[in-house]
Amino acid sequence: MESSGAPILELHGWGRHSPSRSFVARPERVRDAVPPPTGPVIPRGLGRSYGDAATLEDGTVLLMERLNRFLAFDEAAGVLTAEAGASIADVIETFVPRGWFPPVTPGTKHVTLGGCVAADVHGKNHHRDGAFGAHVRALLIVLADGSRRRCSPSEEPDLFWATVGGMGLTGIVLEVTLRLVRIESALMRVEHRRAADLDAVLALLADPAWDDETSIAWIDATAREGRIGRGIAMRGHHAARAELSPRVKDPLRWRAGSERALPCGLPSGALRPGLLACFNDFYYAWQGRKERPFLAPADGYFYPLDVLADWNRLYGRQGFTQYQCVLPDRSAEAGIRRILEAIRIARRPSTLAVLKRFGPADPAPLSFPMAGYTLAMDFALADPDVFPLLDGLDEIVAGCGGRVYLAKDARLRPEVFRAMYPRFAEWLRVKRAVDPGDRFQSDLSRRLGMGASA
Repeated sequence: MESSGAPILELHGWGRHSPSRSFVARPERVRDAVPPPTGPVIPRGLGRSYGDAATLEDGTVLLMERLNRFLAFDEAAGVLTAEAGASIADVIETFVPRGWFPPVTPGTKHVTLGGCVAADVHGKNHHRDGAFGAHVRALLIVLADGSRRRCSPSEEPDLFWATVGGMGLTGIVLEVTLRLVRIESALMRVEHRRAADLDAVLALLADPAWDDETSIAWIDATAREGRIGRGIAMRGHHAARAELSPRVKDPLRWRAGSERALPCGLPSGALRPGLLACFNDFYYAWQGRKERPFLAPADGYFYPLDVLADWNRLYGRQGFTQYQCVLPDRSAEAGIRRILEAIRIARRPSTLAVLKRFGPADPAPLSFPMAGYTLAMDFALADPDVFPLLDGLDEIVAGCGGRVYLAKDARLRPEVFRAMYPRFAEWLRVKRAVDPGDRFQSDLSRRLGMGASA
């Protein structure tokens, strides 16, 4: 690498594999968040994309986490304007005590608002409320030529929707304006239900009588024979004051779990299939007992893995990858069954598998969600045959009309990407218009051929 005067760091995604050496810059004020004079650049938030979406070999990575100021808040409407480096955790800690919560949140609170826009993140409420972009009122973006552009669903909508889900490749998001949702407590009213197989899980998630503000299912990816797809369906909503005990004196107090650091990675044998099956049997019995409604802190409900500050180290030195796909309603049941059967036959069960129902897609060409079901599975990369297995899953997903989540991806092939994202050409037209020199790149965009010259 030729020196640009900027420090050089080795960066990787949350999966902790395939690092890249990059020049880095850390702007302290929004005026400093501009592309460098030459060379490719990508903005990076808190590094929670799992693969190579926020790394750039031989390029410049802008570390955005210090641009985290709140700029304006309309208390009556719940509309917040913040710098893009502000995190979901920052929003929660400041606004939950005032009775407001993010409209959509992923499975970690340690992600920036800019990252939420770039990945168009989804949560447990997508079937009702859509993805993050549906709640964004406006963006302030720095383009490749250094100019600033405001956009919204009504003002320059093409740029707005290309940036939502655009993986940071249209420009640097400086400010995000979004509407929060009103809550009466920081507690969730939760209910679990055991489901004996995949049919039962899907029936619960689709049942209007079971529906709630949020819903999700844990899937036992080690289950065999007639139990394939068995799981625990979970539903919940922000508890109203009337649902709380009189002993709860401060219902809006945020009860954040104390985060612990993992001293070292686990040895590779700790995640072997036999031990996973034993744990899943225990978890199915333990969580399945919670069929009566109960109250739980929202922090533990939405962010169970945040209790370990660096839980990605559980997978050892080689790291891990998460395979998250979505299948449309018409083919979801058959496709998910084929996926679970494929990993069973390969004897490579996922260490964690989660199933959610999605509602309709938003207008963003590269947004991941579509009406159907999404399945997310973690695989340790100590096993060298994981990527070939996932290539086979790609064929199932693409054949069902589904797609893989770019924020989690680390190995998708460009021709499969184009098949899964048929609106790529629509997005590319905007990319060429605002970044004709292809200044905004990432290792992901290079791997998938997403540049302006594509």
